[in-house]
Amino acid sequence: MAVVLVTGGAGYIGSHTCLALQEAGHRPVVFDNFSTGFRKLLVTEDLVEGDLGRPEDIRKALSSFPVEAVVHFASHCYVGESYQNPYKYYHDNLLHALNLLEAMKKEGVNKIIFSSTCATYGIPREVPIPEEHPTDPINAYGHSKRCIEWMLEDYRRAHAFEFIALRYFNASGADPRTRIGECHDPETHLIPRIFMAIAGMIPALEIFGEDYPTPDGTCIRDYIHVADLAAAHVAALRRLLAQGGGDFFNLGTGEGFSVRQLLEEAERVTGRKVPVRFGPRRLGDPPALLAKSHAALRDLAWVPQHSSLPVILETAWRWFQKDNRL
Repeated sequence: MAVVLVTGGAGYIGSHTCLALQEAGHRPVVFDNFSTGFRKLLVTEDLVEGDLGRPEDIRKALSSFPVEAVVHFASHCYVGESYQNPYKYYHDNLLHALNLLEAMKKEGVNKIIFSSTCATYGIPREVPIPEEHPTDPINAYGHSKRCIEWMLEDYRRAHAFEFIALRYFNASGADPRTRIGECHDPETHLIPRIFMAIAGMIPALEIFGEDYPTPDGTCIRDYIHVADLAAAHVAALRRLLAQGGGDFFNLGTGEGFSVRQLLEEAERVTGRKVPVRFGPRRLGDPPALLAKSHAALRDLAWVPQHSSLPVILETAWRWFQKDNRL
């Protein structure tokens, strides 16, 4: 059993990863300031309420438990916002990661799994995108995540840190047992907003662009179930503890679905019509983003178990109904 500090452990992916760590016999310790996390998503009583902007909070968390590794989720992660407020993304994401790495160094903890993103690749030159694809981010969110990856490489050279960076594609779905699920405030993610439109919580789902060079004109994305993402973190921890790190892995299925296909499946799952309206394209949205995850399949022995579109939408819908008491 490893004791693992999970920054942002009260967030969407962080809470599911805590659950997976527990079920694998590890002990997650949540570090969160609840600026975007939710207490209802906590799955452990091991909690340090603190802020990555305060190094003393991080050192307290690391010294209060026999931490062997860190999983770092806590960061700002909205592409659109990063275009409007790059300062927030550079200042907070980079400074907080630097504070974390320095606190780890001072407390003698040198293993970290980093929650990265496919936004580090920018506009893809080939699809599906392999890990060897050049990194060329096009927004402050992607740039900040790539900068943190560089930090990890530098800390590995200078201070013998071991890291694994996991580049997610589109996280989706909810715990198959409906214990926890997706929560954001405000909610900007596509699948919850589909359900919000169905439930009448918003007038209609706005779809950004219907003239992309795709079969039905809407964007195609690689949707990976959050339980499969969580399982990948457990597999990454196993590799990190046994073999060390310095690795980058894509996490996706390699199969893409368009916005229209999501709408069709959501209507089948819920038995309700989705009210929609079309708007202009969003800045920086590529027509298609798909992952080539061969390295994760090979080196982490990771195989997605829940990432079919019906399972994603069925688990997400069950959680949405429970969370909103529908």
